[in-house]
Parts: sequence; C-alpha cells; structure tokens
Amino acid sequence: MKCPFCGHLDDRVVDSRESREGDAIRRRRECARCERRFTSYERIDEIPYMVVKKDGTRERFDRQKLIAGMLKACEKRPVSVAVLESVANRVEAALHERPEKELSAEAVGALVMDELKTLDKVAYVRFASVYRDFRDIGEFMEELKGLLDGQEDKEGNVRAAPRSSGPGE
Repeated sequence: MKCPFCGHLDDRVVDSRESREGDAIRRRRECARCERRFTSYERIDEIPYMVVKKDGTRERFDRQKLIAGMLKACEKRPVSVAVLESVANRVEAALHERPEKELSAEAVGALVMDELKTLDKVAYVRFASVYRDFRDIGEFMEELKGLLDGQEDKEGNVRAAPRSSGPGE
C-alpha cells in the first residue's frame, strides 16, 4: 500500500479489525521508510443488481421491496414472515447465480411466482394479478384455470381438477 505521507510502497500491517458494521476490514499500517502510521479499509466490491422495469427504467434490486410485495400477497394467509424471508433468500441467491447484472422485472417476478405457487396458491394468485397486470376477469380466470388444472396433492403428484358431473351422471 502506498504511504499517504511519503509515497513509499513498503509497509507492514500493525493491526487488523473488522468494522462495526462487519462490511469492511480496518487495517493499521506502518510505513517502512517514514515509520508513520495510517489506516486502510478493505471492502468487497459489490456490483449492484439492476432491475429493468416494464417502462425501461432501471433501479437497484431492493430486497425489502420484494418482501413487501410478498407480504401484501400473503396478507391474512397462514404464511410467516420467516418463510417469506427464506423465499427472499432463495430469490436473491438465484439472482447472484446469474452472470448478468441486469434483470427484467418479469424475470424477478417469475422467480417469486414459482416460489409462491408452491407456498400458497391464494398468495400466488394475488401476486400474479399485480405482476401480470390482468386487464379483465377473463385473464384472471385463465390463470385460475391453469392453477386448478395442474393441482398437486401433498406428495407433489399432479392430479386432474375435479370435474363437475352433468345431469344424469
């Protein structure tokens, strides 16, 4: 590290500590030439994930916004905040596994919908109604029909939706 006092490139680390926030390492260094001490900080260089909205604007991925959307969809449903936190963790992990740093809002929404579909069907439909921006009841019914046609039992086996029996059956 270059000494800020004399510009010499040789120093030794006298002390290393984690910062209070835990996001950096603070190092006390002593210059080998002028023997003056200085402090350096080491941080992880994070490149933020950007979400490209439908209108083309970009904003940083916001975990709290993701959780708030899921909380709204799960309102008055038997889904704990801890479960939603773990869903957010899985969605965030999936984002970190992708090589691209810009993702469409549609891609993020699809990840959330996949999680909600297995977690709570009502929350899934609520989230889908906002995410997919249903324009009429027909689009909403199509989503419900698709959900009912591919229902799974507790073991994860797909079963057919119950059929109504007509008169005389």
